[in-house]
Amino acid sequence: MRTTTPPISRRRRPARAAVLLAALSAVGLSAGPALAAGAGQGGGTPAAHVAPAPAGVAAPSAFTHPGVLVGRGQLDFVRAKVRAGAQPWKKAYDTMLASPYASLSRTPKARAVVECGAYSNPNHGCVDERVDAISAYTLALVWYVERDDRYARKAMEIMDAWSAVHRDHTNTNAALQAAWAGAVWPRAGEIIRHAYGRWPSASVNRFAGMLRDAYLPEVTQGDRFANYNGNWELTMMDAAIGISVFLEDRRTYDRAMARFLRRVPAYVYLKSDGAFPAPPPGGRYKTKAGVIEYWYGQTTFVDGLSQETCRDFTHTGYGIAAISHVAETARLQGHDIYPQVRERLRHAMGFHARYQLSTSIPSWLCGGSIKLKVGPVTEVGFNALHNRLGIHMPNTQKLTEQQRPAGTDKLFVAWETLTHADNPR
Repeated sequence: MRTTTPPISRRRRPARAAVLLAALSAVGLSAGPALAAGAGQGGGTPAAHVAPAPAGVAAPSAFTHPGVLVGRGQLDFVRAKVRAGAQPWKKAYDTMLASPYASLSRTPKARAVVECGAYSNPNHGCVDERVDAISAYTLALVWYVERDDRYARKAMEIMDAWSAVHRDHTNTNAALQAAWAGAVWPRAGEIIRHAYGRWPSASVNRFAGMLRDAYLPEVTQGDRFANYNGNWELTMMDAAIGISVFLEDRRTYDRAMARFLRRVPAYVYLKSDGAFPAPPPGGRYKTKAGVIEYWYGQTTFVDGLSQETCRDFTHTGYGIAAISHVAETARLQGHDIYPQVRERLRHAMGFHARYQLSTSIPSWLCGGSIKLKVGPVTEVGFNALHNRLGIHMPNTQKLTEQQRPAGTDKLFVAWETLTHADNPR
């Protein structure tokens, strides 16, 4: 699946050592210049100031486990609701349990190198990797509810199979593929390692090594993907932050969070940004004309509009999901960034929900034509903002409830009605 902006130059993939150096020296350190409001027509001019570094970027002094997207309190809440037969959790659980991802007969399809080109063509392990990662997470969730060791052992079997052989991602979609799978593996690993607790230490260490060596270098590449559609970097930061929690890697957590907090304002517009959205940090779209090109020709900007809205709602949903995931993981780690992303997240969900719910599309928006298909991406953000913070979100609420039970997008979103619907923990 190709999700880049057109056209970008194809650069030779950097050597692994160079990637690691770039990750240590560049990720999250450059603040992209904000676009000057009312920049000149045509090419415009670069902004004269640099956006300040975001506040509150600090890994916890002690990481909380399990703590990637779901924590122990949330899992206990889910288990109690399912065992009591309460809705919507019981239906969501039954849907998950009946899916192929929960199968105890699954044979993992691990491989040393996963090669993914544009639109997963070639597809050498792309789907297999994503399916196995979601399966490991699914099986871990089933174990938590059922306390049936067969599910935990199957989750371990899948993770062990991959960590025994997997070493690299290649081709044009390597970073995005690593982000999708890399966002899910730590969720499974956290539950099995810290809740089940019977994963042999040698296997845990090997799995940690796989995350560190085969995933982090792909998802922490500094400005290399600044000019791509924003869902790329947001999902990459989702993976980087989840992996850093599993590894207890404070340096990676801090730098990934810093980049994430700079990327979100370049993905979701608020009128407080000025006449035009901010460009992505480190990117080349720094003029009025460049930003309009990057936002698919959109010239009118309103609260909640996304950089990919005029591309399609599906890819926009990936970005919304990643923002929600990172904010939720940070909250579990005692690092609440919802105050920093709340307004963009709530407006983005509400704006896209309104049109997904069949509000007619005005001519000023994407030329009056939009590809509508928001995936199962609103549960986490809606629960955090509406249920925990008390924000009135009627369109998001209607869409969220309409889509229940939310399943999986087969990439990096899975079973979020089960884990986050009306979850107060």
